[in-house]
Amino acid sequence: MPSRIEDYALIGDCQTGALVARDGSIDWLCFPRFDSGACFAALLGAPEHGRWQIAPVEPTRSVRRRYWPGTLILETEHETERGVVSVIDWMPARDAAPDVMRLVVGRRGVVPLRMELVIRFDYGWVVPWVQRTSDGIRATAGPDTLFLHTPVPVHGEDLRTVAEFTVGAGDRVPFALTWSPTYAPVAVALDPAQELDATAAWWRAWSGRCTYDGAFREDVLRSLITLKALTYAPTGGIVAAPTTSLPEQLGGVRNWDYRYCWLRDATFTLYALMNGGYLEEAQAFRTWLVNSVAGEPAKLQIMYGLSGERRLTEHTLDWLPGYEGASPVRIGNAAYVQHQLDIYGELMDALHLARRSGITRSDEAWRVQRAVMGFLETAWREPDEGIWEIRGPRRHFTHSKVMAWVAMDRAVRAVERFGVPGDAATWRRLRDEIHAEVCARGFDPGLNSFVQYYGATDVDASLLTLPLVGFLPATDPRILGTVAAIQARLGRDGFVERYPTHSGVDGLPPGEGAFLLCSFWLADNLALQGRLDEARALFERLLALRNDVGLLSEEYDPRAGRLVGNFPQAFSHVGLINTARNLDHAGGPAEDRQHP
Repeated sequence: MPSRIEDYALIGDCQTGALVARDGSIDWLCFPRFDSGACFAALLGAPEHGRWQIAPVEPTRSVRRRYWPGTLILETEHETERGVVSVIDWMPARDAAPDVMRLVVGRRGVVPLRMELVIRFDYGWVVPWVQRTSDGIRATAGPDTLFLHTPVPVHGEDLRTVAEFTVGAGDRVPFALTWSPTYAPVAVALDPAQELDATAAWWRAWSGRCTYDGAFREDVLRSLITLKALTYAPTGGIVAAPTTSLPEQLGGVRNWDYRYCWLRDATFTLYALMNGGYLEEAQAFRTWLVNSVAGEPAKLQIMYGLSGERRLTEHTLDWLPGYEGASPVRIGNAAYVQHQLDIYGELMDALHLARRSGITRSDEAWRVQRAVMGFLETAWREPDEGIWEIRGPRRHFTHSKVMAWVAMDRAVRAVERFGVPGDAATWRRLRDEIHAEVCARGFDPGLNSFVQYYGATDVDASLLTLPLVGFLPATDPRILGTVAAIQARLGRDGFVERYPTHSGVDGLPPGEGAFLLCSFWLADNLALQGRLDEARALFERLLALRNDVGLLSEEYDPRAGRLVGNFPQAFSHVGLINTARNLDHAGGPAEDRQHP
């Protein structure tokens, strides 16, 4: 049985990451990239599907853990009857090969420990061939090889590599796990002591660039560090989460692969990075965005791979039982072929924000934008699958139409404000036409609220973005009514569900947790309406949902009192950063985006 989702912490090297449980077990690790086949997949099955545990042999009295300030270095302290020992986990900045390093440090007394390493390539499917080396083992299966380097004697036991050792006060025992392509030269083993110092210095230098100085500085900085960790450094793309198939409903079927980069995250992500002072990362993300979407506008995808890959074919892994039995386990994501109008508005808004924020101008970006607008001039009239990737029939989703309006609006502003060439008259006319249609067909006077899609009687939390993108003022009576309807119909213990899953609109069984980003959007709306005390109270409740090291998943199940969904979730941390800024200062992202 894996740990609870909130019992995991993330370590990473800005190209891949691992999840470390409170009991000292690394249960999820994909080498060499986020989207590669996992070599530790106990998170989605059982220990025999791959994990790496270092923990005291005897029962622990207490476990305390923390990230070193300003870093992604995790220290877990175990107290037993015999003493206290710490396990420090990190991934050094990437060189030729990725490494996971673990340093066991004796703090007090003498503590017996056990290490158990279960390597299973291809998501727990492939048992490698293991050989002894002078300082550990070499495990090989096809193209993948892992080296374990440690001064501790190890031996094989039931297709596992194990070791028993004792640590006294002041002792420091290192372990390093290095991936290499099987047919490449053997990578030189790194010195863990040097790498720990270098990694701490690198993260602290990065954190030192943070310009946010508001009341929630430590909360915001931890979320910014998490975003950095979810960045694929070679391209600048940011993965939605480093995991796949962590369920949105415990035991359910809403289990998706989030190890890709979504276009709809673009504008919110740029705001979060820029408000933190990270223009270099924002520019890299803009570059990834432009390179990924270049091509035929009609084939614009909602998500891409880390390097802009387009084929994200979905498969199920039947040999894995899934997290707490939630099945199927999926890799790939079939939603990449969906038609979603909102991404065109998100793309236009993100590139407009980059342009007006001083990120280096790009003629190539505007050429891509003009091609997108040429397609959208007629495509906006078509139904789509919507922001939540509905696996049901296409509909005229209100949010999708609003984002088409955003695309027209930002295109007009680009011509008017920056003098770029374009058919502003056509875009201005279509902007007005879309606005009028949404207000006529997407608003239900009887309900006094905008609705999920034209003709629907249900609301949708995506409607909370209408004032956030400048479609209508937050104090417009129609927005006030919409916010009230969402709170009444989608509220769960004060948080917000995405949409009523019992309606059958998505073609899946009902039930999921409250969606954390939507709850941050609600706080933003309350702040824009001048209800600052309510907004701050909701924000602080959201902060309280984070685990002990400051991480959030995609959703929260109020009934079970647990985090659910893929973890940690970039979009949740983006929401935290932006809402903190909205509550702290005038002119935050919510206010700024209304006046683009």
